[in-house]
Amino acid sequence: MIVIPMAGLSSRFFKEGYTMPKYMLDLNGITVFEWSVSSFKEYYSSDLFLFIVFDHFNTADFVKNQVKKMGISNYQIVTLTEHTLGQADTVFQGLKEVDQDEDIYIFNIDSRLEKFTKFTDYENLDGYLEVFNGDGEHWSFVLPGENNQVLKTTEKDRISSLCSNGLYYFKSSSIFKKYVKEEVDNFSGNEIYIAPLYNKYIEDGLNIKYKLVNETDISFCGTPVEYKETLDKIRGVK
Repeated sequence: MIVIPMAGLSSRFFKEGYTMPKYMLDLNGITVFEWSVSSFKEYYSSDLFLFIVFDHFNTADFVKNQVKKMGISNYQIVTLTEHTLGQADTVFQGLKEVDQDEDIYIFNIDSRLEKFTKFTDYENLDGYLEVFNGDGEHWSFVLPGENNQVLKTTEKDRISSLCSNGLYYFKSSSIFKKYVKEEVDNFSGNEIYIAPLYNKYIEDGLNIKYKLVNETDISFCGTPVEYKETLDKIRGVK
């Protein structure tokens, strides 16, 4: 299952004068939504797509129209009416509507993976995340071990140069929900991010790996500046 949490408020965009959520914005003829979700175009006819939206701007209808246009065969839309405690909680709330236990790929709605393929090289894998060598302090980070083993993950704490690109895999949605529920039940006031959840897996002896990809294989649209840069790039503006 490919899970797309999109219950954020796009507050940075509205503060800059935009009048609609960022995933509805135009990128030279397509929406940011279509641009981002097309990261998984290879899986439109094979995988279930779960879109978790917030109840504003008729987003559920917008998503329904977009996925039909894009040719996604199997999809589900979960509409939330209350704000969540962060991206991990958003996914948790959405997965409550899914009965079966299956593997999940989580990705955000404001980035695009240029060459995504599912990672099938590791046996007995409980989860993995994609990372690239990058600069800055604003990422989720991985402390690497031997053979691509993840020793630790952090949020905005630079423990290595390996930065998450936002693609997270979990073998079991049930185990994922179990760990997020623990975070929700013990909520300390900080946003519940996805990457640090892997520490719970590691502490319990589960197998978490990382996949190293190129920084050039991802594009971003999460801020007004990134949106303008991506739009200019698509238009061929230098």
